[in-house]
Amino acid sequence: MKSAIVVFPGSNRENDAADAIERASGKRPAMVWHKDSELPEGLDLIVLPGGFSYGDYLRCGAMAARSPIMREVIARADKGTAVVGVCNGFQILCETGLLPGVLLSNSGLKFICRDVHLKVANSQTMFTHRYSAGQVVRFPVAHHDGNYFADPDTLKRLEDGDQIAFRYCTPDGETTTEGNPNGSIGNIAGVFNATKSVLGLMPHPENATDPATVGSLGGSLDGKPMFDAIVDALSK
Repeated sequence: MKSAIVVFPGSNRENDAADAIERASGKRPAMVWHKDSELPEGLDLIVLPGGFSYGDYLRCGAMAARSPIMREVIARADKGTAVVGVCNGFQILCETGLLPGVLLSNSGLKFICRDVHLKVANSQTMFTHRYSAGQVVRFPVAHHDGNYFADPDTLKRLEDGDQIAFRYCTPDGETTTEGNPNGSIGNIAGVFNATKSVLGLMPHPENATDPATVGSLGGSLDGKPMFDAIVDALSK
């Protein structure tokens, strides 16, 4: 599997994402600077990492969405290349129109940095087939603007098209306000595009893949099946 991670000024999870991909695939992704105009040939996967591109000075992801490299990312995505955007990467995907909806400020107007629980809403995709439908997983979050919103027509299309990837939930899997850390409509934590080749999510699966964080440190390995699933799907 050949992969690349796009790095923007203000990205801070590119190495975490690279580590997670390397653990799953045995190959280190290429790092592509946002001002480049071309991506490596033959890519199977493009990742937009977390962070605070351009310092979120205009609107989260809005400036990064206009970076030169994004024209090529959009072109590759339109041809079916798999794309994952995590946290700020999710915001960028929404700003480009590759994914529907927007990310607003958290309902509590505070930065959230902690583990959250998610329910797997669709386990029949290249990204999620190593999970079971309804499975509860634990990923970290670190965001101020993770409150997902979409209008009623868009929400209906997402529901009808099985485009919701994960929903925030309580540890026992209840998708209630108690399990929703940021006020996202429908407890939505991640969505797919219509063809399920693009995934955006606010929580950080890449930070739930390292065995060194488990045990007394209380870390999770629940992100590992996502990267294993991607490798399964794209290495054939």
